[in-house]
Amino acid sequence: MTQTPPTPSGPAAWWREAVVYQVYVPSFADSDGDGIGDLRGVTDRLDHLADLGVDALWLTPFYPSPWADGGYDVSDYRDVDPRHGTLDDFRELVARAHALRLKLIVDIVPNHCSDQHPWFVEALASPPGSRARDRFIFRDGQGPDGSLPPADWQSKFGGGAWTRVPDGQWYMHIFSAEQPDLNWENDEVLADFQDTLRFWLDLGVDGFRVDVAHGLRKDLAPPLRNTAGWDAAPLNSPPQGDDHPFWDRDEVHEIYRAWRKIIDSYEPPRIAVAEAGVSAARLPLYTRPDELHQAFNFFFLRCPWTADDLRKVINTSLTDAHAVGTLPTWVLSNHDVVRHRSRYGLPQDTDLTAWLATDGTAPAADDTLGGRRARAAALLALALPGSAYLYQGEELGLPEVADLPPQALRDPMWERTGHTVKGRDGCRVPLPWTRSGTSYGFGPAGSWLPQPDHWGDHAVEAQRGRPGSFLELYRAALSLRGRFRGDETFAWLHSREGELAFRKGGLECRVNLSDHPLPLPTAAPVLLASGPVEDDMLAPDTTAWTIPAHA
Repeated sequence: MTQTPPTPSGPAAWWREAVVYQVYVPSFADSDGDGIGDLRGVTDRLDHLADLGVDALWLTPFYPSPWADGGYDVSDYRDVDPRHGTLDDFRELVARAHALRLKLIVDIVPNHCSDQHPWFVEALASPPGSRARDRFIFRDGQGPDGSLPPADWQSKFGGGAWTRVPDGQWYMHIFSAEQPDLNWENDEVLADFQDTLRFWLDLGVDGFRVDVAHGLRKDLAPPLRNTAGWDAAPLNSPPQGDDHPFWDRDEVHEIYRAWRKIIDSYEPPRIAVAEAGVSAARLPLYTRPDELHQAFNFFFLRCPWTADDLRKVINTSLTDAHAVGTLPTWVLSNHDVVRHRSRYGLPQDTDLTAWLATDGTAPAADDTLGGRRARAAALLALALPGSAYLYQGEELGLPEVADLPPQALRDPMWERTGHTVKGRDGCRVPLPWTRSGTSYGFGPAGSWLPQPDHWGDHAVEAQRGRPGSFLELYRAALSLRGRFRGDETFAWLHSREGELAFRKGGLECRVNLSDHPLPLPTAAPVLLASGPVEDDMLAPDTTAWTIPAHA
């Protein structure tokens, strides 16, 4: 199978094969000693990203926020939260990033805002049926006295998706009660977000990551339809052909067609990437030529570590992306999932929520196996045509911190589920930069989430220049990857059972997912391998990049 994308790459399409580094702002670097990461901290550490060899960084929300959900509850979309700095700090960050030839992508959170946003404060002070309430989704309750929710819709963070206000009406929130959903049928909402896009584009950002991109439009025609638990899985849309009242509705694409016109009006070219937890058949709709440029590939992130499963996901991802003239993204971790080093060290059928509830003890993760597979997966992802999104700390091989004490947990899932779901804090523990120190170089004081005692062993300082370290593997891979950009042609090669083998342009990649060594092609020089290669044999859970023997 050979696949050649229909759209050529070039300077105007820098994003097609970019490596984008996700900065979870609260946990990247703290410049002022309050224990929370900030924009100056990011600016101070940009040399690390430039040295690593990435093309862009994506900042999670740094906007004013009460922090009910780590900044994803925004109270002002056009400013900087004082705990993260100022607009001048942001301008300095943009300038420094561009001086280092790094693109800068920012998060935009359009599905919901904070309950402390001026609009929602106004809505609570206004009567039912008012203009202020129409910016949100307020409805009368069911039952003789309206004491029952308007529908059985469930929150992704646990419990119901409706909260009652003193005058008796209810408002909708797919996530926490502090994150009321906006009404995207309201013209003021549409216009205000278009102004927000222009505000950040005018400040020089190179693109947007669109949070919950598949959730903006809802079927609000009365009576609201019940779902009977249909929407219980986090960030998951129904299968193709099913009509869900608030996930992945066709009307959402009208919003992105309007956004694309704004984005395309700026030079140099800017982009937008969708976080859309939808079915594989529906995902390409978000990246049609007149909509968003990319969408996160959660199918690859969730794929079991087997050759057959990975081959299927890679084939589907490439075919579907090519059908709309784009390329896939390849993602292994992010701020919402257990880090892949730990996932790969667990049995594939492990319930990760239950595993976290045991502080990561049942079952015990095989960290050696997880580390080996994480290295192999990194070279696999970086060899594929398309963009790779790296989550901060994966270049250090960070594991999940599964044993955070209950009193340290900040994820709203913990409270909303009655202390049964620990949530996502374990992948958000602040980065270690130095071997020692109060917060391992994260900042001049402590950190907002506790760092484990072994954190310094993973630090940038401990790994830089050390042969075989995670950091040096990523640096080498990103440097080599740049040599093979521009030719997006992909072809599977002959492979043995338990092996993936493919060619991307002039690079060949082989991944051994079996339980025994496999021979590499003779006379094919090994450029880079995720583990030792002895006697031209590729060890289990190891990836090698080679040059074709005839080259």
